[in-house]
Amino acid sequence: MMPFSAPLPDLIKSRRSCRTYEKKPIAVETAAQLRGFAGSLQQGPFHSALRFELVAGGEKEARTLKGLGTYGFIKNPAGFLIGAVGPGAKNLEDFGFSMEALILYATSLGLGSCWLGGSFSKSRFAAKVRATAAEMVPAVAAVGYPADETRLRALLRTRIKADARKPWHSLFFHGDLATPLAEESAGAYAVPLQMLRLAPSASNKQPWRVVQQGACFHFYLQRSPGYHRNLSPLPSFIIADLQRVDMGIAMCHFQLTAEEMGLKGEWSVADPDIAKPNETVEYIASWTGK
Repeated sequence: MMPFSAPLPDLIKSRRSCRTYEKKPIAVETAAQLRGFAGSLQQGPFHSALRFELVAGGEKEARTLKGLGTYGFIKNPAGFLIGAVGPGAKNLEDFGFSMEALILYATSLGLGSCWLGGSFSKSRFAAKVRATAAEMVPAVAAVGYPADETRLRALLRTRIKADARKPWHSLFFHGDLATPLAEESAGAYAVPLQMLRLAPSASNKQPWRVVQQGACFHFYLQRSPGYHRNLSPLPSFIIADLQRVDMGIAMCHFQLTAEEMGLKGEWSVADPDIAKPNETVEYIASWTGK
């Protein structure tokens, strides 16, 4: 069991992207707990090698974010959670899974956080964790004590629908990718699926689709236009396949909630050969209940 201080559904529902933080460092004991948990995350469900560290925030890190073009609006982060992942067929799913577990743990410690995905593999953040040439840094997360959200930022969240989620029937299916799964038919797994539905994703695209077949839940990625399927050919601008990271985040919410409820299972990669509606849908992995 993960060492959370509150039930997973409560943490998942309470956590939101925090972009403005109080100007104070993370308490020493809290930082030690966060670093200890980060150090324990060395493999994901598919056994890719992982490393996570908590590093202090500063002016140089802020300039790095602004240099990447999209994250200048992150104010006063006390630190950053940075992870590096080695090669592997499911390395980005492993990264997303483990980073989200770390972020949920930070939430349980009373910290706010914000996922930042992009071209970090050749940045100052990668240097902070001494990333090797074989490793990627697909994303980092700002952390700190949340400041009161201004009315303007609250309005912005509403306008960009940052908290909106796709309806259940468009995400979860029974037997195939055309037949919606009735919530009551999901049985005990209705709660893990609802927590999956609340998972964060790049640009809130929510690319996950799940098909239930008996005790198996098959996870598919519904690609969104405009997101990179492959890495940039330019080594200075390596961009992770963020929608695969999103799938790992969704898997984390599903598995951790299921296990907290006593629902045991395991992941495998065994394509059930379910007919796909188009070429933008791809199989990722399956959870089989025990």
